[in-house]
Formats: sequence, structure tokens, C-alpha cells
Amino acid sequence: QVQLVESGGGLVQAGDSLRLSCVASGRTFSSSAVGWFRQTPGKEREFVAGINWSGSVTNYADSVKGRFTISRDDAKNTVYLRMNSLEPEDTAVYYCAARAFFGTYVGTREYDYNRWGQGTQVTVSS
Repeated sequence: QVQLVESGGGLVQAGDSLRLSCVASGRTFSSSAVGWFRQTPGKEREFVAGINWSGSVTNYADSVKGRFTISRDDAKNTVYLRMNSLEPEDTAVYYCAARAFFGTYVGTREYDYNRWGQGTQVTVSS
């Protein structure tokens, strides 16, 4: 089974950048699609970005297109989320999620994934 650990969150100012990392353990990670989600108190978890097993397909929420970039390094069992031009509205707990799947589909719903990390807090001050 794949276990996921996020890191890289923190407190930054509007306009700054952060890079989140999702490190996985388990033999199936290289065959897994991975997604980043975020959640603020009182709101549902929302999709941010996703990448398919080979890295050939990515998908982004409209709110982060052009600012966030998802990538993967299977040699390091890691998926990254580079976040540029951060805004206070990006403040949330960020989660990575994975599901073993060969294909070009990148899920945008929570039920598309069956392994989740514990989350990392990102706070953007204005």
C-alpha cells in the first residue's frame, strides 16, 4: 500500500512562492495518479492539481492555472506542487492523494483517490 507524507507548507506573504512535496512509500507509486487537494475550515475539500502515472497528463483547477505546477520524480517517489504568486485565498491545508491507475485520466474528485496524506498547512498573509 502507498503511504503519503506532505511537507513544505508554511506562512508566506501574498506574491511569494512555496513548493509542496508529497513523498510516497510503496511499490505502486510509480503506477499511481496523484492529486493535490486543499481544504479550509467549514468547506469541502477541493481539487487543486493532478498528474497521471507517467507525468504526461496534468490537470488544474481554474483558480490555480498559470500559478501552480504539479510534477513528479518517481526516482524519489515524490510529487511536487510548485505554487507561485500566492494569494490569501490559497490559505488552506493541502493534501496529496494517490490511486494506482495506468492511463491518461486525472481525477478531480475525492473518490478518484484511495490513499491520502495527513496534510500540510499553507497560510498566505496579505
